[in-house]
Amino acid sequence: MSESTFGSKAKGLYKNLCQDEWNAYTVGMIVAFLSLLMLAWSRPWGATGAVRNWGEWIIYGLGLNPLNMFEDGEAPQHFMKNVGSIIGVGFVGGAFLSACLGNNFAFRIPPFLEMAKAIVAGILMGIGAALAGGCNVGGFYNAIGNLSAHGFAMWLGLVLGAVAGLKYLYWEMEHISWGSGGAKTIEIPPAVQKILGILALSGLLCGAYNYASLGEYDFVNFDDPLTKMGGVLLIAAGLGYSMQRGRWCMIQGFREPHMTGDCTMAKAVALSVLLLAIGVTIIKASGLAAVEHYVRGTFGWGGVIGGFVFALGAMLAGGCGTGTLWRVGEGQIKLWIVVPFFGISNALMTAWFNSMDYEAISAWQEDRENIGSLGDFVYLPETFLGYGGTLALIAFAMMTWYLIVKWNEDSNKLIVPM
Repeated sequence: MSESTFGSKAKGLYKNLCQDEWNAYTVGMIVAFLSLLMLAWSRPWGATGAVRNWGEWIIYGLGLNPLNMFEDGEAPQHFMKNVGSIIGVGFVGGAFLSACLGNNFAFRIPPFLEMAKAIVAGILMGIGAALAGGCNVGGFYNAIGNLSAHGFAMWLGLVLGAVAGLKYLYWEMEHISWGSGGAKTIEIPPAVQKILGILALSGLLCGAYNYASLGEYDFVNFDDPLTKMGGVLLIAAGLGYSMQRGRWCMIQGFREPHMTGDCTMAKAVALSVLLLAIGVTIIKASGLAAVEHYVRGTFGWGGVIGGFVFALGAMLAGGCGTGTLWRVGEGQIKLWIVVPFFGISNALMTAWFNSMDYEAISAWQEDRENIGSLGDFVYLPETFLGYGGTLALIAFAMMTWYLIVKWNEDSNKLIVPM
């Protein structure tokens, strides 16, 4: 009897962890927690660094060197040594693990029109992320959460771009009938998915172990930066797993309030940003960890326009930067098309910025000047606000967003009519 009870409890736990869709607020709290772990362990995380590195390899593989992107013809940094790429690999791996264990993985081939939109979407997302200093994570979520003003600029652009993208999708539904065919889903047997999930988990653990084995491991001083990448890989996998399990996509938080009136994701994102900001403030103000400030020079027109362009692309793609990557992990072919074009366009735009000596893409405090080409570098605690005022400002902004969308759930005043 006890064995039967234990077995049923184990099955219930597996169902909760691997099969059920997780609550959006729970995922938001997990994302904030893992973001803090990533910050303390290595650096703020994002999606753009990964896809840019992958895009650079595509360009290099084609034998091209536009804008002298590769000095002396040297190859880009290896994708398993580039920290952004490792984050992306871990994130997709975690999402793939979640999809396989939950029987959610399948090759989902979209209609022809959606394939064409995927190309345009990827290009727009790459350009927008370059202008804004990151995708929805680096340019908005981690920006505000890490107390940088440039996140507020992209936030405004994301809202405007989501509304404009929604209006386009309504127009498309009424005026474009081409390309509705070609959709197909190739199912993978559940038993095979379980095997693939076990292989994915084994690969992530082996990868983390191999990174840790590259040098003499010291929890205080890392002589070889690659030694830390095992932790980066596993934390990123946790983020990918959680977001896929909760179908947590930030662009949904900007789209649904104006489309269906459902504001659950918007409220979950607001909660997550606030929790992250509280944790970052404690870490930095108390000096618990020597963490460099994450600041980009896009607090201005670059952040707003970049957010607008990125949101347009995300609306066409059906996923933001992270939403794109976890959908890649569950087999959605449309997003497989989005990623390379996202990476190539971002790599080219970033190379152009470098050729023009733009100061917008400097990520770390010691590299920045007071004014960038696309806006200002503003680390809010260094202004008159200090850490306390900065946290109060972010709390006020997130609570205001929460109240507005909560009001919209009841009134539907912000819904864009078809």
